[in-house]
Amino acid sequence: MGCLTKKLVSLDLIKPPRFVAENVHYETLMGSQAYGVSRDNSDCDVYGFCIPPRDVVFPHLAGVVPGWDKNVPTFNDFQQHHIDLPAERKSYDLTIYSIVRYFRLCADGNPNMVDSLFTPAHCILFMTSVGQRVREQRKLFLSKRCWHTFKGYAFAQLSKIRTRVDPRSHARQKSIAEHGYDVKYAYHLVRLLNEVEQILLEGDLDLLRGNDQLKAIRKGDWPLEAVFAHFDERIKTLEKIYPDSNAVPHSPPEEALKELLLECLEHHYGSLAKVVERPNREKVMLEKIRQVLDGEL
Repeated sequence: MGCLTKKLVSLDLIKPPRFVAENVHYETLMGSQAYGVSRDNSDCDVYGFCIPPRDVVFPHLAGVVPGWDKNVPTFNDFQQHHIDLPAERKSYDLTIYSIVRYFRLCADGNPNMVDSLFTPAHCILFMTSVGQRVREQRKLFLSKRCWHTFKGYAFAQLSKIRTRVDPRSHARQKSIAEHGYDVKYAYHLVRLLNEVEQILLEGDLDLLRGNDQLKAIRKGDWPLEAVFAHFDERIKTLEKIYPDSNAVPHSPPEEALKELLLECLEHHYGSLAKVVERPNREKVMLEKIRQVLDGEL
């Protein structure tokens, strides 16, 4: 499949900034399809990243002095929801990030962003050599920081279940009426805890692992009390696992990730020698060697 963003622009269904469609490097299906629990009527959530023009990433090239000039060129992301393609009987929710923003969110352990790097191969819609390089190095983004972010997202799902937040959609109203709670929030809660356990114990992430359990929850086979009991038990177990975990570092290797980012930008733009001072490559290599020796990579 070609670039979805470019296709949607050509059909005049979306109007992102002009540079976006021609500079997408990665697009992947997310949501229920990535977790192996989709239904025939599931929307297609798509995440990806593009590389903006040089003067957006490096505004000083446009003569801009950040902190002084008011009109600093910026681009973080483009989002549009409910993009209908009747011919394909599909509806897309599309989010394309700047590669810089994408790297930062992944490094910060944002669960959705981390997941987007570990989607199954069949979920990848479009990928250039830059996107492939980032996928190859995706484990660099995993750290013990993920425990805090994934746990926070799990608690948010629990709160939504208890307060019955956002019953506006017909599907959610039906789920609450039929099962007494929103099963979608419940399966996301369990999924998040399963994923962070993999990260802490294995330093890796398989989004399809345990999807039979998630399917059962989504079908409403778990009573609400079982969801709460499972959550309490998993939190206690993970709190014990976290301190002793050595599968991932406490925080992501910032210098190595910056080097990877600059490598991607250089592949796209050409040489960055006159644009930005590169970090000491020997220092980066020594850090990678230390991580290998310590079993972090």
